[in-house]
Amino acid sequence: MSAIDDDTRRVLLWALVAFVIWAALAYVMLPRLWTHHEHQPGIKRMPMVTQTKQGIPGDPINVGLVGSEGDILQAMNAAGWVPANPVTLKSSLAIIGSVLLRRPDPQAPVSPLYYDGRVEDLAFEKEIGRSADKRDHVRFWKVLDNGKDGGPVWLGSATYDRGVGLSHYTGAVTHHIGPNVDAVRDLLIDDLKAAGMVRAVYQVTGLGPTLFGRNGGGDRYYTDGEVDFAKLVADGRKNPDPPTIIASPPGVGVKNAVWSAAASLLGVD
Repeated sequence: MSAIDDDTRRVLLWALVAFVIWAALAYVMLPRLWTHHEHQPGIKRMPMVTQTKQGIPGDPINVGLVGSEGDILQAMNAAGWVPANPVTLKSSLAIIGSVLLRRPDPQAPVSPLYYDGRVEDLAFEKEIGRSADKRDHVRFWKVLDNGKDGGPVWLGSATYDRGVGLSHYTGAVTHHIGPNVDAVRDLLIDDLKAAGMVRAVYQVTGLGPTLFGRNGGGDRYYTDGEVDFAKLVADGRKNPDPPTIIASPPGVGVKNAVWSAAASLLGVD
């Protein structure tokens, strides 16, 4: 009986040790390895998810820009993204007509989202297909007047609208987003780089790896949890050289590899 008790005690001890090691890795050591804000320390404690007007968590923050509002307007125009019209009765009727009649509406309004209690400062979109039913779009909020790069800092949420439907949470008419929000983030940064509007690119920790996120309409999304930042050229003056790529810490690369493997295993990549 004594030997059995000793064996049981030994098993329990090893189980406790394994639990402590797992907890330390999962909640302390590994997150610190891939959490990095060295390029924009001013946003370290800022939320990385938007909200709906009702306070429901919305789309994740996944893109950032450094530059003045004028720089952003010129850069987005050069990259082929156009400003979205404000939400008015006229613009709302126009987007309904666009969807029902399958006709273009390249500046269709986007529904308001909130960050730090305020609606987006800027919104842009890129048409896909024949109507506003499907489009890539991004909202931006100015969060710092002067970041580490020496210019205004904007955080944004870039997503793909895959069709119009009803919110899973409120029943209101809304656009449903596609789940791969990283793809739209990458597309936007690539468009800006291709247009010569970027001086440097780097990543900053965002929401963190998320496989089963839900936005304000109840749509599922997944992300590696990084915010892709682009430092824009001034006054729309095209950069003749490829932008500087500032590498992330090695731990971020390991995290991204693990996340990608997990996403593939679960069939979401």
